[in-house]
Amino acid sequence: MSGEPRRIAHLDMDAFFASVELLEHPELKGLPVVVGGRRPVATVPGQPYPRLKDYAGRGVATTATYEARAFGVHSGMGLMKAAALAPEAILLPAHFEAYARVSRAFKAAVAEVAPLIEDRGIDEIYLDLTDVPGTSRELGLRLKAAVRQATGLSCSIGITPNKLLSKLASELEKPDGLTILGLEDLPARIWPLPCRAINGIGPKAAAKLEGLHLRTIGELARADPAGLVEHFGRSYGAWLHEAAHGRDDRPLTLSREPKSISRETTFERDLHAKQDREALSRILLDLCERLAQDLARKGVLAGSVGIKLRFEDFQTVTRDQTLPAPIADAERLREAARTCLKRVDLTRKLRLLGVRAGALVQADHANSGATRPVEVPPPGLFDPMDLT
Repeated sequence: MSGEPRRIAHLDMDAFFASVELLEHPELKGLPVVVGGRRPVATVPGQPYPRLKDYAGRGVATTATYEARAFGVHSGMGLMKAAALAPEAILLPAHFEAYARVSRAFKAAVAEVAPLIEDRGIDEIYLDLTDVPGTSRELGLRLKAAVRQATGLSCSIGITPNKLLSKLASELEKPDGLTILGLEDLPARIWPLPCRAINGIGPKAAAKLEGLHLRTIGELARADPAGLVEHFGRSYGAWLHEAAHGRDDRPLTLSREPKSISRETTFERDLHAKQDREALSRILLDLCERLAQDLARKGVLAGSVGIKLRFEDFQTVTRDQTLPAPIADAERLREAARTCLKRVDLTRKLRLLGVRAGALVQADHANSGATRPVEVPPPGLFDPMDLT
């Protein structure tokens, strides 16, 4: 390794799932398109593609083109809410096998330019460019050209001295952006951004910072470090101060194999499996749908599924099931979670429910069709909280 300052790139594919769909449907380029949903939507005569306004169900958006995002639609949003924002947007089903294939293609292409890669999921990676010959701009353009030649798609790249700043930078000029920053650029380019833009500051921390009148990264950088420690604890408070100043010495993790992914929620009030069956059914369905999206984004399948329950007395129990074949869709996740639930005494009220996908394998390494979208029957027809 040279003695030069680090050059770390964050490469993020632009609206990846939607962009892959547009490769198959080039006539939709420039139009608001949303990918997601569990049920096929019938088209009307003279209309070759279904519209978001015709969707009915509890599905969520997997992704959206930038034209749809201009209406306020974003990934994870319920499709019914999205339909209220962009009723004429086109709705397409997800094709995860195609996304995994294109993901492999763009990663192989950039590895020819910069082989030191940290894989962050199906559509984003970090690259260490420190010892790669060429200026940062030259390398950024080479990487973008390699991605486009291999896939026909665009990506956005941020190149800075560290991972934290590179992820921020890659978002600044989307789509098809190339942003190169040094620490001297923080006041002009980073500090005006909201605190929430920093990866690691979630909604709760952002709300707490807002309550302390710390709305931008610059305001956070100027905050008293002792005050941050007082309000957020020693470790997280110190990290907030460092992050606001763009300091991050984390190395790239060149071999990253996540062991599990989970989703859980704490209820606003304690719920009972029988009296609140419908509410719990909806919650479990939502958790499984979000977990399925997480698996898709990371390009992995679950070899096991587990549940986590916390009762009103704060006792926590878990149950797990090893699966005969890896899965990734919401219905099969819910089927497995339901099997685990039957092994728990549910006579007490619950305050938390969680679902975990474990024994993860890469989707392209598994001979499974589980990534295909599958129809999920509404709660009531298939009740995951059925105790019989």
